[in-house]
Amino acid sequence: MASYARKSLTPSRVLIYAILLLACLAYLIPVFIMLITSFKTTGDIRTGNLISMPEAWSLDAWIKAWSSACTGVQCEGVSGYFWNSIQMAVPAVLISTGLGAINGYVLSKWRFRGSDIFFSLLLFGCFLPFQVILLPMAATLGKLGLANTTTGLVLVHVVYGVAFTTLFFRNFYVGVPDALIKAARLDGAGFVTIFVRILMPMSTPIFMVCVIWQFTQIWNDFLFGVVYASGDSQPITVGLNNLVNTSTGVKEYNVDMAAAMIAALPTLVVYIVAGKYFIRGLTSGAVKG
Repeated sequence: MASYARKSLTPSRVLIYAILLLACLAYLIPVFIMLITSFKTTGDIRTGNLISMPEAWSLDAWIKAWSSACTGVQCEGVSGYFWNSIQMAVPAVLISTGLGAINGYVLSKWRFRGSDIFFSLLLFGCFLPFQVILLPMAATLGKLGLANTTTGLVLVHVVYGVAFTTLFFRNFYVGVPDALIKAARLDGAGFVTIFVRILMPMSTPIFMVCVIWQFTQIWNDFLFGVVYASGDSQPITVGLNNLVNTSTGVKEYNVDMAAAMIAALPTLVVYIVAGKYFIRGLTSGAVKG
C-alpha cells in the first residue's frame, strides 16, 4: 500500500490530475453558473455577482421559461418546442439505429458483390457538411409534402444519421467470429433468426452508443430545425434561440438560463443513465476497423 501511495504521488501523475481537474472546471463552471442563475430572482442578479449563490432560491424562472416566456410574438414558453423535439428525436433515433443495425449486419456477415463500394459510398455520408444537403433535402421534402412538419425533420435526421449508425454497427459486427454465423447457418438458421437470436443479444453496448450519439446529435441540432420547420413544428433549439433573442421588456437572464437548462436536461439524463454503456460500447469495437 505504501509503495502504491508513493507511486500515485509522482510528479507526472500530479500533473495529469491537475490537467484533468482544469478540464473538468472548464466544462462544469459554465453549467454551474447557468444553474445557480436560473434559481435567482431578478434582484439577486442585479445585486450579486456571476458566481454568487442566490439569496433566496426560486423556481419562478423555470416556471416562466416553461409556460409563459415570450419567444417572439408568442408568450407560451418553451414547453411546445420541448414536446416537438421529443416527437422528432425519439422516432428518428429508433429508426436510424434500427436501419444501421440491419445495414451493419448485412455489410459484415452477408457481403455481396460490390458491398465494399456500397459501404464506402455510405460512409461518405458521414463527412457531408449539413449545408451541402440543405437545398436538395428542401426540394425532396417539398415533393413529399413534408415541408415544415415534424415528420419531415424525422426523415432528415434518419437519412443523415444512417451513415453513422451503419458505420458503428458494421465495425462492431466485424469483430463477431464468422464461424459462429456459419455454424448457425448449418443448423438451419436464416437471415432473420441469426440477427435476432444471435447478434441482437450481444449488441446492447453498440445499441447504446448509437442511441446516445443519435439522440445528442438530433436533440441539439439547430440548423435543420430552423430551415425545415416553422410554427408549431420547431424544436427546442429554435425555441431557445427565439426566447433569448426576444427584445421586448426587461432582459431576464434567469429565465434564459432556466430555458437553456430545460433544453439540456434530456441529453444530461441520457448521459447520466446510459453513459457507462456508451464507454463500454466504444471500447468493445465501435470505433475500430
